[in-house]
Amino acid sequence: MTLRKRLTLIAATTVGVAVLLAAGVSYAVVRSQVRGQVDDALNAQAAVVQRYGELQQGVPGNNASSGGPAPYYQVVLSSGQVVRRSTGGVALPITAATERIAATGTGSLMTDVYVGGSHLRMLCFPIVIDTFNGPTQAVLELARPLNGVDSILRNLRLVLALLLVGGIALAALLGKMASRRVLSPLAEVAQVAEHIGETDDLTERLKVHADDEVGQLATRFNTMLDRLEGSRAALDESMRAQRQLVADASHELRTPVTSLRTNIEVLLAGGELDPEDRRRLLSDVVEQSEELTSLVNDLIELARGDQPGPDTDDVRLDGVAGESLARARRNAPGIRFEATLEPALIDGVPERLGRAINNLLDNAARHSDPDGVVELRVGPEGVRVRDHGPGVPEEDQPYVFDRFFRGTNSRGRQGSGLGLAIVRQVAEQHGGTVGVANAPDGGAVFTLSLPGVAPESADGEDGDQPAGARGTDSRAIRA
Repeated sequence: MTLRKRLTLIAATTVGVAVLLAAGVSYAVVRSQVRGQVDDALNAQAAVVQRYGELQQGVPGNNASSGGPAPYYQVVLSSGQVVRRSTGGVALPITAATERIAATGTGSLMTDVYVGGSHLRMLCFPIVIDTFNGPTQAVLELARPLNGVDSILRNLRLVLALLLVGGIALAALLGKMASRRVLSPLAEVAQVAEHIGETDDLTERLKVHADDEVGQLATRFNTMLDRLEGSRAALDESMRAQRQLVADASHELRTPVTSLRTNIEVLLAGGELDPEDRRRLLSDVVEQSEELTSLVNDLIELARGDQPGPDTDDVRLDGVAGESLARARRNAPGIRFEATLEPALIDGVPERLGRAINNLLDNAARHSDPDGVVELRVGPEGVRVRDHGPGVPEEDQPYVFDRFFRGTNSRGRQGSGLGLAIVRQVAEQHGGTVGVANAPDGGAVFTLSLPGVAPESADGEDGDQPAGARGTDSRAIRA
């Protein structure tokens, strides 16, 4: 059974029960009222008779305002003998209770009787009559017809039955109409869900008709679709990025692998080679192997960055930068590094932060003159690296952090084109940003902005420094 039919059935049943209860109460009240009027008339006449004491001739009746005299009466002795009866000869029934009232002279009885197909209401009570033996105890039976009352009640039952049937039918009709109106938004939900299931189109939205429970359901359904659409877009972008990474990696790996293979084949050919040529070939093999290793490591770093990050910890950024600075001096001994390290504490992963700073310093060293200067500044605002090389052309600046991008000034230089992409990835993982600009007096300025704070203690005494905190106090370092 559909939800609409169940709601219609519930509405019809509820109204039917309510109407039935109301009809039952109404019928009971009306029946009690109309029958009570007959009983009141009989009791009023009985009171009149009892005021006279002894019954002489005829039966005294009450006035018209009290219902008038009863049309039927009958006087019965304790022996069951009828000594007097109303005109018309209607014989009222005599029961053991009637004879007992006549014998004891106490009590009364109000009951329904049927005489000749007529429904009568009969009252029995004791009286005293004159006989040849003097005053004698007897019972007087007064009866009033109930045919009119029964007719009224029969018509009332018919009206109430029709009202019950009509109420149930009307409730069913209105319930059906109301359920159609109430459930129409749910039907829209089902249609939209079916449309999405058939077409994978997440742009469809529900129309919110009212701010009620169904409207709130539609609003939450639309919110869910927004999130699904965003997740789908993010997933599609991730898949596109992965495919692009694989394609770019395949292209970048092909060159060093081909060159490495060619040099190895020449060495294996066994021909006569000049010692200088052999040394040069071996040197090329080593250099190409290092380039290939660096490229693979960068690819692994990028792939690892796409996965959920490890647990973060409080990291002394100045300490991580100090370690990267020492590494850069070893790798580029001809470059003079000038550093200002201010205490900075951020929530992050020290290994990845160190990799980002390493890449920025290596990039600055590659684009500097052999005896050039690279400036490093670290503080709560993040990392700033400046070289004094040719700078970054304006047309290349929007793309320098893209994977495998090689700008105009990078062509012919060693590098995989992934270092700055890793820097941007690390920044995004830590809730920061990256940027590049050219200094007014020459050189490029790379900034890695991170949400950091200045720690309360920069010394990290007692061995309680956060992870990566091997740094120093705020100071300038030159080499």
